[in-house]
Amino acid sequence: MADGSLSGGINKVGIDYYNNLIDELQSKGLQPFVTLFHWDTPQGLDEQYGSFLSPHIVEDFQDYVEVCFREFGDRVKHWITFNEPHAFTTYGYASGIFAPGRCSSWEIGRCKTGDSGKEPYIVGHHILLAHAAAMDLYRRKFQKTQNGKIGITLDCNWMLPYSHSKSNGDAFERGLDFVFGWFMDPLTQGDYPFNMRVLVGDRLPKFTEQQSKLIKGSFDFIGLNYYSTRYVYSLPIVNTVYKSYNTDSYTNQTAFRNGIPIGPMPGTQWIYVYPQGIEDILLYTRTKYNNPVMYITENGIDSNGNLSLKEALKDDVRIDYYRQQ
Repeated sequence: MADGSLSGGINKVGIDYYNNLIDELQSKGLQPFVTLFHWDTPQGLDEQYGSFLSPHIVEDFQDYVEVCFREFGDRVKHWITFNEPHAFTTYGYASGIFAPGRCSSWEIGRCKTGDSGKEPYIVGHHILLAHAAAMDLYRRKFQKTQNGKIGITLDCNWMLPYSHSKSNGDAFERGLDFVFGWFMDPLTQGDYPFNMRVLVGDRLPKFTEQQSKLIKGSFDFIGLNYYSTRYVYSLPIVNTVYKSYNTDSYTNQTAFRNGIPIGPMPGTQWIYVYPQGIEDILLYTRTKYNNPVMYITENGIDSNGNLSLKEALKDDVRIDYYRQQ
């Protein structure tokens, strides 16, 4: 690890487990897309230096992925560095409802420690730097012999302006910038969206010129996790004592307009079914971010209640959902 104090060697049992899993998948004709980080920060790193709150995480993440590239890269040809950095960052450090449960005391999670106005941006910054470091390492040491691809998976609800007013049109842009552009702009342009730089100010970390060059273009593909869509509308931009990622965009989202939901809610309370949204966000990405290679890494709807096998096999609702996309 970064200072050597946690370098306990490589877990051979873990290596064997994933070797067996990858070999079994390939024996069935399947080629895995391997996610390197899915919200599972080692507790030791969090206790030692705060994990993603510290720049030390960049070096440690690079050491970790090097082991994975070396051990599995002869068979794994698609690597996803981070799954849903937006969700991990905001729910873990702004709202405090996911691990590690950090937020300002007045936020949703009523956390004992944290700063919802600063820490989400610090964590997101280090995720981008760690992702870029992993890509740089792969290109330098493994690309020629393994010929794999590196990407990152982003989560994003699609958004629709609540009305045709200019203010809600602006809210649409800000809303997407604070969720999707937060990561896509640095990856494609080397810096955060203008809306974020203006509204967050000095709470938003800055990239050095070298970091900006390293991050820009540091992907072969973008993964997309899409489930739902929301109406978005503008809130007054006012100065407030309580700063939080959750209010910095000066927007609010709702699944209802004039009392009518944007789509049905078959099961989970936050999924309102809006199949058109996935096409909309793909077209938006193609136009705004110069048509990157994209994979749909998560998508779908859930079912309401426990279904029998017969009911589950007659899956007309889900079939219709995919046909509408």
